[in-house]
Amino acid sequence: MNTTTVPLSREPASSASVPNRQVRVLCVLFFFSGFPALIYQLVWQRALFRIFGVNIESVTIVVTAFMLGLGLGGLAGGWLSKRRGIPLLLLLATIETLTGVFGLFSLSIFERVGDIVLGAPLPLTALVTLALVIVPTLLMGATLPLLVGHLVRRSGNVGASVGQLYYVNTLGAGAACLACAVLLFPLLGMQGSVLVAVAFNAAVALGAVAAHTADRRNMPHTLTDSNPTRSTAASRTSLPFAVVLAMSCVGGLVSLSYEIFFFRAMSYASGSSSFAFATTLGAFLVGLASGARLGGEACNDVDGDVLLHRMLRSLLAASLIGFAFLPVLGHLAWLDRAILGVGLLFVYLLARQWGLVLPCLAHLGVAADAQAGMRTGLLYLANILGAATGSVLTGFILMDHLSLVQVGQLLVAAAFGCALILGLAITASRGIKFRRSSAIAVVAGLAVLALPAASEKVLESLQWKGAPESKTPFAAVVENRSGIVTVDRTGTVFGNGAYDGHFNVELTYDVNGIVRPYALSLFHAAPRDVLMIGLASGSWAQVLTNNPEVDSLTIVEINPGYVGLIAANPSVRSVLTHPKVTLVTDDGRRWLRMNAHRHFDAIVANTTYHFRSNATNLLSVDFLTLVKAHLNPGGILFYNTTDSSRVQRTGCTSFAHGARFTNHLVLSMTPIDWNFARWRRTLEAYRIDGRPMLNPARAEHAQGLARLMALESQTHPDGAHAAGEWIEHCAQVLARTAGQDLVTDDNMGTEWRHVWEKQ
Repeated sequence: MNTTTVPLSREPASSASVPNRQVRVLCVLFFFSGFPALIYQLVWQRALFRIFGVNIESVTIVVTAFMLGLGLGGLAGGWLSKRRGIPLLLLLATIETLTGVFGLFSLSIFERVGDIVLGAPLPLTALVTLALVIVPTLLMGATLPLLVGHLVRRSGNVGASVGQLYYVNTLGAGAACLACAVLLFPLLGMQGSVLVAVAFNAAVALGAVAAHTADRRNMPHTLTDSNPTRSTAASRTSLPFAVVLAMSCVGGLVSLSYEIFFFRAMSYASGSSSFAFATTLGAFLVGLASGARLGGEACNDVDGDVLLHRMLRSLLAASLIGFAFLPVLGHLAWLDRAILGVGLLFVYLLARQWGLVLPCLAHLGVAADAQAGMRTGLLYLANILGAATGSVLTGFILMDHLSLVQVGQLLVAAAFGCALILGLAITASRGIKFRRSSAIAVVAGLAVLALPAASEKVLESLQWKGAPESKTPFAAVVENRSGIVTVDRTGTVFGNGAYDGHFNVELTYDVNGIVRPYALSLFHAAPRDVLMIGLASGSWAQVLTNNPEVDSLTIVEINPGYVGLIAANPSVRSVLTHPKVTLVTDDGRRWLRMNAHRHFDAIVANTTYHFRSNATNLLSVDFLTLVKAHLNPGGILFYNTTDSSRVQRTGCTSFAHGARFTNHLVLSMTPIDWNFARWRRTLEAYRIDGRPMLNPARAEHAQGLARLMALESQTHPDGAHAAGEWIEHCAQVLARTAGQDLVTDDNMGTEWRHVWEKQ
């Protein structure tokens, strides 16, 4: 890649620079423009996932649709910035107003459209999702090139303008991520957060109108196309614009792929906490903002090959940081929860290096003339298209075929590859280029080869956080685009770093609460048709399948990775081929909405911890209302509350009858048929793979059966309830949980509150 040096004239900065006050006003406006944009993204993603499901296909579609909308908006903003008669600040005010109006009604719009296209083929779902977000994201994406065009007309420096505006806007977005995680989502929920975003839109719109008025009064003369462009340096390296676009696209691809890679690791290390996505994205955005500021300052101070050298150093630093991420996390996992802070620091540092690239590319490839806004829009579009490609490629394809460490290797290679290409663009003799390229290639090769050994047992370390178990390799690991499933040497299963079950169906060796699926016949006389949401180890499915009263069991599981683990375990593998069983890979809530005609005698959900990401989707009042429509007369819902008193209150409020059984709720619209004699007969008749589960002739079996039958004394609704008892009727649950909020889709339950709430 060859470059040429073009001399530019210099004029005193005072003749062309924008007054500091007006620059500050623009920066404040763009900072607060980024704030509502990220609130909308987080809320709308959540709303769309609830409608279309949280399987990886839906996640990829939603994220890609957002990015494409922003990229096309950048192109539209660049086109508008060329129209000299359009007052750009008033246009910004219009954009913020229209975005706020859409945001105000967005959640109800998404819900109605989602009902219409429910169950549509994947391509149609993708088109509808894009159609839902295209207008607001177009508006949001248009703001950067618009303001770049506005500022470049006055400053004459594209790189500094892009760097400064990208810095403040992305910093606002990063601040919004943290505000959503700590304040807005826990305290206001989804609709309340949207209203806050709308208020910010209105404030930015009013500020833009005020800035336009002040601009007309204080700066009647602005740069025109005939003005010579200004630069703060004596020379600049002119890169072909096509090359700049390509580099911007590749940079977006690699940096966004890293963001997905980081999120996978942080989600696993946190046990799939909701905070993982918001904080990782926040750290990434703040890092990009900090890098953009450095890039803008560099564009003010240096130019030409010096600037290319600065970019090269940043990419090399980013490559080394990416290489060190997993090894450092693995070796410092003993810090327990503090390891998340270490991970976020790495996310920030890597993003900071990549954030420098975009303003520098703009400075080297975009002339400071009337076309600056349009070319910036094209540059932004290329960057977004690369990021969207990275989202699909990494999240949808690479994560499904490669391990976390292997994805890390590929990204390290890609980052060093970008540095290698950039190094070739720097003007130098053939010998210097050869030595520089060889050095980069050698370091890249060593890093890629060394990463697996340096990251040995990283999954064990991040899960066990320095406990003795971290020294023992997992018995099995499944990594796919739906997550990471691990099995330790005792047969305990973990999904994305949190306990998810145990391979055990032995009632007399109950290490996994297996008595709960065995209790189905205690609550229902004839549970012929049963739906089970979640498969995990398959132990519950095996017990339910072999219940003598069950004729059919439909299992809906979102992660197909569990099937391979079950097939390898003798105690549960037969469930996969049992004639009673129908296994569906889908989001449980979406499947119920798509199959409104299906009704069941019992719906069983051994759901995950109430505070994990998206757990609310299977615990809220809204979901329980959906479940009631799928129950036959006298049907029951039996699901895990994971000891959350809010979840227990929500269930008991939503159904007419019910009780807590251990940490589960059994609920129905008709009185629960507690029948211990029937349960005893069923337990004594239980056979799994032809083997009886209880033998009353054996003393330990007889004693265990007697303990279960003794629970009948706890079933009297008017009896006093003692702490620690297995059975607690809903009247007692409601009295115990008085004053607590119900779990709803909007307030997202305890996902964002569990840090300071003990429920």
